[in-house]
Amino acid sequence: MEVKPDSQNVEQLFNKTVFYIDFYQRQYKWERDPVIKLLDDIFYKFNNEYKRYETSDIDIEKQILDYGWYYLNTVVTNNVDGNTYLVDGQQRLTTLSLILIKLYRMSKDFDDELSDWIGSCICGHSGKKSNFWMNHEGCQDVLKTLYDTGSANISENARITERNIVQNYKFVSDYIDANISKDNIKRYEAFVYYFLRRVVVIRLDVSQTDVPMVFEVINDRGVKLKPYEILKGKLLGQVNKKELDELKLNDSWDNQVEKINNYATDEIDQFFIYYLKSKFADVQSGGKQFDNNYHRAIMDLSQLGLNHNEVKVKSFLKNEFNYYTNLYLRLLKYRMEQIAGYESVYYNSLNKMNQQVLLILSACKLNDPEETLKIQTVSKEMDRFFCLLTLQQAYESNSFGRIIYEISSKIRNGSIDSIRPAFDEALISLLKEAKGESNIQSVWNYNYFRNAGYSSCSRQFLRYVLARLDLFLCNNTKTTMRYDFKKMASSGKAFHVEHILSDNENNRNLFLDADGTPDGALFSQERNRLGGLLILKGPDNQSSNNEPYQDKLKTYSGTLLWNESLRDDLYKSNKDLSSWISANKINMHSMSSFGREELEERHKLLFDLFSKIWA
Repeated sequence: MEVKPDSQNVEQLFNKTVFYIDFYQRQYKWERDPVIKLLDDIFYKFNNEYKRYETSDIDIEKQILDYGWYYLNTVVTNNVDGNTYLVDGQQRLTTLSLILIKLYRMSKDFDDELSDWIGSCICGHSGKKSNFWMNHEGCQDVLKTLYDTGSANISENARITERNIVQNYKFVSDYIDANISKDNIKRYEAFVYYFLRRVVVIRLDVSQTDVPMVFEVINDRGVKLKPYEILKGKLLGQVNKKELDELKLNDSWDNQVEKINNYATDEIDQFFIYYLKSKFADVQSGGKQFDNNYHRAIMDLSQLGLNHNEVKVKSFLKNEFNYYTNLYLRLLKYRMEQIAGYESVYYNSLNKMNQQVLLILSACKLNDPEETLKIQTVSKEMDRFFCLLTLQQAYESNSFGRIIYEISSKIRNGSIDSIRPAFDEALISLLKEAKGESNIQSVWNYNYFRNAGYSSCSRQFLRYVLARLDLFLCNNTKTTMRYDFKKMASSGKAFHVEHILSDNENNRNLFLDADGTPDGALFSQERNRLGGLLILKGPDNQSSNNEPYQDKLKTYSGTLLWNESLRDDLYKSNKDLSSWISANKINMHSMSSFGREELEERHKLLFDLFSKIWA
């Protein structure tokens, strides 16, 4: 394979070379956004240089040699039978041609001597025939009309290429008119020279046999840059090299990225998505713009103003980036293990409630003096929010995802006092939605909790709430938990959900209908309620699975405190438990038998205990 790279400015690129559109590229598909982005970048570079020499008396043709150059990207071509075909670069080169046509039309208005020079870069003779150097078949008439008059109409049946050429020319024309006044010929001429001589592409010529392979590699292979890698270039590329080194911005970026990515591959991308959503999305649909290509979205945010603004870029890197990545690192650490004071962050992680990260980032303002308290408060509220919704059979993933953004907008950069009300308002809103009632005012209602259990909650969630209950009881009674909390809460292999009432005839006979007949459906419904459930270690569960209640009581000895609370001997041996029950007027006691009434009493006891944990 023979590859011939050649650095060319616009003048050299469009120099008696007709570019034909290869069959790999049929249409000119650029619309407004990439056109404006290209113009933004070119004018940003030009404006910086022009300011330096605006008052100079040196002739612009000599002055332009000192202007910094703008790299437009690579163009790939191949030659067949003396014709030059574009393999890659049609979109950019067509847009450059439209800019040239606009500059040519302006030269006519200025009656400027540059007219012929600009025109020669748009079209000319290649042999006997006059051609536009960008040879879009079927669009020559449109290009000629734009060239001759500066405007063109298209039919309703016009092709995509033709339609986009006309529309994009208007975008180009309006943009340049806004940036070069009609009475400033000096600035106009400076831009012409800059555009023709300092805007540069790398042109690669490849042989025809290698065109398919090159095209595939360009579009479908290789290790693509990650969004955060592209963002780094966009941000740090705006900062003067000397300042970049003095401020150690590159080192700071790399250090923070490395620390975060140590937790998971490309975790830094997740950070930026959470950060942008937390600060700039008030509704779920607004947050979706950051899910893909957030590196582009962040540059377009007017609130940040990072595009072509070196001052704000430096400020962002020194302040927001450092502060919020450090906050994110704290949250990553707390998600991985139970750390005193931050247990709720860990609990939410077990339940895959990682929306807490978005909400914590939202609540914390830059260099927030209440950062620690906000982490603790938001994470506790998130745990409470999710558990109360699930226990009341009001959790629905789509509604939950939507309302997270509403909470975020209400607590963004706010005070501690704003957090609980925002969660309560959202909780009541979702309860109303789920229950179809408009007069709900309380976040915790026994009627909605009554049927919580095996049929309405996932096994993982059941293990979690019962593990939390055991932790709560142990903490309040100076009792050591017998099992590891994480294993109880999350391991379906190690711990199983146990029905206190085995599925047998004797137990089914405890649940009678109005006529006094055993009601199988009623039995199934009632035994599945949370008041009739426990969690046991695997072997214990297997051994007690079909035992009568009296035999099960023996199995519950030496297991979870909540399980043992059914046994009389617990209250004799654990005086701290008995004192706590008495002091808090809790209806907890042993049960020598277990039927419908006992199950109901046990379920109500859970309601009271969960109230102390969450409500």
